[in-house]
Amino acid sequence: MRVARVGDVDASAPSTRLTREQAHRDPVRFFDAATIRRALPWQRIIDAQAQAFRENVHAPLRAHHRIDVPGEPAASLLLMPAWRETHYLGVKLVTVFPGNAARDRPSVAALYVLFDARDGRPLAVFDGEEITARRTAAASALAARFLARGDARHLVMVGAGRQARGLIEAHASVRPIERVSVWSRTPERASDAASAVEKGGMSITVCTDLERAVREADIVSCATLSTAPLVLGAWLRPGTHLDLVGAFRPDMRETDDDAMRRADTIVVDERRAALAEGGDIVQAITAGAIDESSITAELSDLARGAYPGRTRAESITVFKSVGLALEDLAAAETVLEAAASRRDDDPRA
Repeated sequence: MRVARVGDVDASAPSTRLTREQAHRDPVRFFDAATIRRALPWQRIIDAQAQAFRENVHAPLRAHHRIDVPGEPAASLLLMPAWRETHYLGVKLVTVFPGNAARDRPSVAALYVLFDARDGRPLAVFDGEEITARRTAAASALAARFLARGDARHLVMVGAGRQARGLIEAHASVRPIERVSVWSRTPERASDAASAVEKGGMSITVCTDLERAVREADIVSCATLSTAPLVLGAWLRPGTHLDLVGAFRPDMRETDDDAMRRADTIVVDERRAALAEGGDIVQAITAGAIDESSITAELSDLARGAYPGRTRAESITVFKSVGLALEDLAAAETVLEAAASRRDDDPRA
């Protein structure tokens, strides 16, 4: 099996479908992080996510395996498949090693592999961490299109890992964000995250008083590996949108029961996944703060127009993301087809 490294992708080129002849002519390609970023400007990937949520994509619940690491927190191996019949089949392989933070190494590593869904032929391999970061931020921004106030200007980013930069930039692409407050248990990491963001006119500062920042926020986005609440419901002012990206296991959480109890609208990317894996949802239900009927809608309901999203300026809204394989598939398809467009436009590509 030959693997070809792919260079620049023209993000402005129109999306095209690969022909069967192209698929069998080309070697398996590898898309690195820089190429993926160029192929997926925020509006493009957010629109691709919206389209995927409107379409018939098969995405079984991910397989989640616990990996014991002596002397450290347990690690996880995740397998996330999704496919469109007669089109593409993809699977993401993810490892999460929380103990890496103590060694100043990334906690998450991933690869994404895309196949032809008609004959099973491998087509491409992607930097899975970049696919994950891009599609996760895009899903949160898609939810914010419907749930955050149109005049939201102050974003509080809780967490300073790789995902933080994408979440800040993606939210700023759908709302007029002017001020960003970044909080982390380690202020130095918050400073690094703030420096990495493409600011685009935004004021980005490190905050040490999380309660004060949240009380002033229009949008609060959390992307951590926390197992205890960081953002309390008592801090949320009317009109706040709360975006919960971490807590992808039932024993993890980023906010407390009161935040869920106060929410007027709770949207999840997928109900069955949130009820099985979303720690903030699972623990609030177990405590009796909410029940399953408190989940107002899925992200697909918003994308299809079946649910309007925010209807009152003073509502507190929550989006709980656990990450769906269809989001990865949409991102990988978009990158591959952008590459196909470039090849069609320039025979030398």
